[in-house]
Amino acid sequence: MIKKIILLWLLCVGTMQAQESFKLAYDKPAMLWTEALPIGNGSLGAMIFGGVAQEHIQFNEETLWAGAPHDYSHKGASKYLPQIRALLTAGKQLEAQTLAQKEFMSDPIKQVSYQPFGDIYLDFKGHENFTDYSRTLDLGNAIHTVSYKVKGITFKREVLSSFPDKAIAVHLTASKSKALNFNLWVDAVHDDKRVTTSGNTQTLEVKVKDGVLKGIATLKITTNGKLKVVNGKLHITKASTATIYLSAATNFINYKDVSGTPEKITKTVLENIGNATYADVKKKHITDYQSLYKRFTLDLGDNGKSANTTEKRIYDFWKNPNDPQLVALYVQYARYLTISSSRPGSKPATLQGIWNDKLTPPWFSSYTTNINLEMNYWPVEVYNLSECNEPLFDFIKEVSQTGKIVAKEHYDADGWVVHHNVDIWRGAAPVNASHHGIWLGGAGWLSSHIWEHYLFTQDKKFLENHYHLMKEAALFYSEFLYKDPNTGYLISSPSNSPEIGGLVAGPTMDHQIIRALFKDIIHASKILNTDELFAEKLRGMIPQIAPNKIGKHGQLQEWLEDVDDPTSHHRHVSHLWAVYPGYEINYEETPELMKAAKQSLEYRGDNGTGWSLAWKINFWSRFRDGDRAYKLLNALLSPAEHEERKGAGGSYPNLFDAHPPFQIDGNFGGASGILEMFIQSQLNKIELLPALPTALPKGSVSGIVARGGFELAFKWENGKLIEVEVLSKKGMPCILQYEDSSITFNTQAGKTYKFDALLNKK
Repeated sequence: MIKKIILLWLLCVGTMQAQESFKLAYDKPAMLWTEALPIGNGSLGAMIFGGVAQEHIQFNEETLWAGAPHDYSHKGASKYLPQIRALLTAGKQLEAQTLAQKEFMSDPIKQVSYQPFGDIYLDFKGHENFTDYSRTLDLGNAIHTVSYKVKGITFKREVLSSFPDKAIAVHLTASKSKALNFNLWVDAVHDDKRVTTSGNTQTLEVKVKDGVLKGIATLKITTNGKLKVVNGKLHITKASTATIYLSAATNFINYKDVSGTPEKITKTVLENIGNATYADVKKKHITDYQSLYKRFTLDLGDNGKSANTTEKRIYDFWKNPNDPQLVALYVQYARYLTISSSRPGSKPATLQGIWNDKLTPPWFSSYTTNINLEMNYWPVEVYNLSECNEPLFDFIKEVSQTGKIVAKEHYDADGWVVHHNVDIWRGAAPVNASHHGIWLGGAGWLSSHIWEHYLFTQDKKFLENHYHLMKEAALFYSEFLYKDPNTGYLISSPSNSPEIGGLVAGPTMDHQIIRALFKDIIHASKILNTDELFAEKLRGMIPQIAPNKIGKHGQLQEWLEDVDDPTSHHRHVSHLWAVYPGYEINYEETPELMKAAKQSLEYRGDNGTGWSLAWKINFWSRFRDGDRAYKLLNALLSPAEHEERKGAGGSYPNLFDAHPPFQIDGNFGGASGILEMFIQSQLNKIELLPALPTALPKGSVSGIVARGGFELAFKWENGKLIEVEVLSKKGMPCILQYEDSSITFNTQAGKTYKFDALLNKK
C-alpha cells in the first residue's frame, strides 16, 4: 500500500514537472517581430522583444480596424446568377468569371485590415553591457520574464496580460536598492496620433487612416523611486521596483455601432486596479489562467533537449525530429494561444490571433472562412477549452445577419451565406476576385462548429439556442442548390474549390459541407423535436446532391468532371474536407472513397507551408498513418527562416507558424493533428492511439475530451496502451476501441471508469 502511494506521488510529481517545464526560452533579445513573444487576454495582446538597453512592447487591441460599418452586398447581383450558371454549364469559364467580376462581387471589392495599436518603450541607459541574459514565456502561468545582470546587479521584468483586470502589467525589479533607472513612453506607427502625459500616466490616442475608429491607450506607473516628466517621457530614477499598467480600447461597440467611449473604458480599467499590488494582480491573473490551462496535461517524455533554447530546438528538430517534449510543448503553446486570443466576450482569433504590427498586414489579418478561421478552432474542444469557442459562436450570429442580406441580394434566397473572407464589419459578400472569392461553403462550415460543440458537450440548451443559425444556413443551401442540366444532380454553382481551378459548377467540397449540414439538421431536429417537415425535405435532397466520385487516376475527384491534375501540388486539398474536419468519408463506411482520398493526398505531395502542412497532418492521422503525419510535423516544426528553407514554411523562432508570413492557423491546426494521433471520436466511438507515430512510443495525456461528453486520461509505453480512465460528464453510452479490442458500456454522469490495455474494467 505504501509502495503504491509512493508510486502515485512520483507519477503526480512527474506530471506536474512536465507541465511546469513548458516554456519558450531564449538567451538573447528578439531582433525581429517573429522572435518576440506573445501575451494576450483575449482582446488585449502584445509582442515582447525583451531588449536590454531598450525594451519594446508592441501591443494590439482586437477592435482597432480600418473601415466603417458597411453593407458589402452588391445590389441586384442575383439578376446575373442564371447567366453565370448558364455560362459555366456551357463550359465558358472565362466569360462566367468576367461577368461575375463585374456584376456579382462585393461593393467595394476589397475588405479592410486589422490594425496595430501602439508601442511601449523603456530605455535603460548604461545597460548596453550585460551578462546572464534569459528570456522566457512560461506557458504554465502565462508570464513573460526577462532577466540579466549589469555590474553584478540583477534586473528582472515580468509582463502579463490579465483577463480579470483587462490590462497589461509590466513589473520591473532590481536586486540592489535604487539601481533601477529608465525612461518610459508610448508611441504608434499611425500618422494620426497624439500622446499626453499627466503625473504618473501617459495616454496615446490614435485614429486609423482609412476609417472611423479611434483608440485610446493609457499607461500608469507606480514606483518606489523618483518620477518626473522629461521631454515627454516618464523618467524614473533611484527605484528598486516599478509596475506599469496599460489599458486600451476603441470606440467600436459592434459591427453596426461605433459610438463607444474608449477614454472612459481605459480610465475605469485603471481605476479598478487602483492601489492593488502587482502581487495581487499577478495572483488573480494566474488563478484565472490556470483554471483553463491546467485542465489538460500531455507528457511525451523529455530526452534533455528541453534545456536548449527554443530556436535551437526548432533547428535540431528539423535535422533530427527526436524531441518529444517539443511536440508536447507545441500542443500546449497552441492552448496558450487559444486562451490568449479567444476568451468569452472577445472577438474570435484572426489570421494572426490578436497580434499584428503592420498597417497593411498579410491578407488583412482578417477572418478567412475557406479554412483558416475554422482551423483556429479545430482543437479547442479536444484540448479542453470549450468556452474559448464562444467568440466564434458570437461571430456566427453576427455574420448570419449580414449574410442574410447577401443571400437575398446575390442569390434571391432565404437564410444566410458567407463567402471566403470576413472583416470586423462582417462583410459576407464575395470579395477580391470571382475566380476564388465566390465560394459558398462558409455558412455550412461554420455551422458544423455549432454541431461539434454539441457533440462534445451534449449541451442541449446550447443546441436549442444556436440551432436556428444552422437551420438558416441549411435553408439557404436548400434554395441555392439547383439541378445540373448535364448530370441531373443538385449542385452548387457558381462556386470554386478554394484557390484552385477558378469559378466552376459543382465543386466536391461544397457538396460535402452541404450534405454534412443537412445531416446535422436532421439529427438536431430530432433531438430538439422540431422542424420535422424541413428535416424530411433535407433527407430527400441528400441523395440528389452530386456524390463523391473516384476519378481515372484513382483519386477523389475535386470537381464534377474528372479533370484533376495528378501532378499538381497545390496547397489546398479542399475536396478532402469529408475526411477531416468532416467524416463522411471513413474506413468503416466508405473504404473505397477513403482509398481514393488518400490517393489524392499522395498526388498533392508532402510539400506545403503553414496551415496546409497542418491540414495534411490531420489527414494522415485520419488515414491512421502516424509516421506520415509525424513526417509532416517535422516540416511544420522546422526553422522557417533558415537559408536552406526560405519560403518553405515551418516555424519562426517564437514558434509562430510560417505560411509564410505568419499565420496562427498552422499553430492550431498542427496541434489538432497531433491530438488526432492520440484520440479520435468522430464515428460514435472513442479510438485510442489510432495513429501513434513510432517516434512517440511513450506518453500520457489527461483532460483530453471526446465526443459524447467524455474526458479521458490514458498512458502508453513501447507504443502500446497501458491503461485508460474515462470520466462521463453526461451519462451517455460509451464505446472504447484500441486496436482490435473494443468495449461498449453504459455510464452515469460524473462517474469515472477504468480499463487496462485490453479494455478490461479495472
